[in-house]
Amino acid sequence: MDESRFNGAFRERRAPPAGALNWVCIRSTFERGNVASGGELHHMVQSISSESRHSALLAERLVRYRDLRPCTTAFIDTRTPGSTEKENFTIIGPGVAESPDQFVHIDIPHGFNVGGARQPPGCINSQHSHETAEVFIVHSGQWTFYTGVDCGDGEVTVGPGDTISIPIHVFRGFRNVGDDVGYMFAILGGDDPGMVTWAPYVFDQAREHGLILLEDGSLVDTARGERIPEGKRAMRPTSEADVARLDRLTTDALIDCIVRRHELLQEPGEGSEPVRELPIISSADGADGLGAGKINWPHGFHLHLFTALPGTETVPHFRREEEVILMHRGRLDVLLADGAVRLGPGDVLTIPIGMQRSFGNFGPERVEAYIVRGGDDPQPPVRAIPSPAHLAAGDGNLTNAAG
Repeated sequence: MDESRFNGAFRERRAPPAGALNWVCIRSTFERGNVASGGELHHMVQSISSESRHSALLAERLVRYRDLRPCTTAFIDTRTPGSTEKENFTIIGPGVAESPDQFVHIDIPHGFNVGGARQPPGCINSQHSHETAEVFIVHSGQWTFYTGVDCGDGEVTVGPGDTISIPIHVFRGFRNVGDDVGYMFAILGGDDPGMVTWAPYVFDQAREHGLILLEDGSLVDTARGERIPEGKRAMRPTSEADVARLDRLTTDALIDCIVRRHELLQEPGEGSEPVRELPIISSADGADGLGAGKINWPHGFHLHLFTALPGTETVPHFRREEEVILMHRGRLDVLLADGAVRLGPGDVLTIPIGMQRSFGNFGPERVEAYIVRGGDDPQPPVRAIPSPAHLAAGDGNLTNAAG
């Protein structure tokens, strides 16, 4: 990993007076080639200046954890014993829910979906397979993931801050094995992640409790007197031949799909650098120069852990990708051109392409946030405010945080 590009690219600008913010500067990431041209900067600003960017952002792109609206009837296993208390959330995008009761918090296309799963101890999510990438970041609780049509191929347990990405076309399910209610962020590839393929037993158990899955991915609840609508048909249950076509993942292979929080935080320099971005899902040749994450196969998005020590702030910058912040620990101030918002644990904020932003940690504890950006080719940020003094001095690698 090229530490000089970003992770080691923050330093104090000057010794601040007592009690003042320790201003932080970004260097190598914001090279001259990544400074927005006048035309590009004008276009990005003009594209969002017709309304109050700050108020529009909060109304359309901020979801507080406390305001999440769960769906308890999202899937075919809703009534299956052991799964009745699970809560599903679609935060960005439609997700893969099979119920019209599912509430979509943000319906702006991003190229990926963000959701959440909250379950009490012992609650199970039944075995299923996806057509696009599925990634979980544990926010709270202890979770065991199982692979295989009958949970028998592989098994791993993950905890707070851990990330797991199970490849497509693999049966997977999970259980809260902790002592308290647990919550996980979920990321799905694509604007339309399609429908899931359920293990055969899931269809049998659902029918016993009055639920029938249709070919269009919707549910019919016969326990409420519903019937299959004219012109629609029940989905054919997954056959043994269907199962045989899917891939199988052993425990050893599953371990390679996990990035542990403690592994990231043991990276060289962690604890000494004021602000860092650590790749989790990322390709080796990304233009951002951060290097590959342990999970480096294409997902349609990339994922980093952002950490900031108390009293640090990044310089203002833009992004050419949608950027979604999933807050894990601490309090993060997102500073926009005409306002600011403070994020706490569990909150989700998405910042549109071309909107100026900087991040500050003005609280007493280290911030940890997981950042999702669109595409498989991570791009560097675009410096919003070049420093004339540094440019005149020929230093294209350092930008003044205060402007």
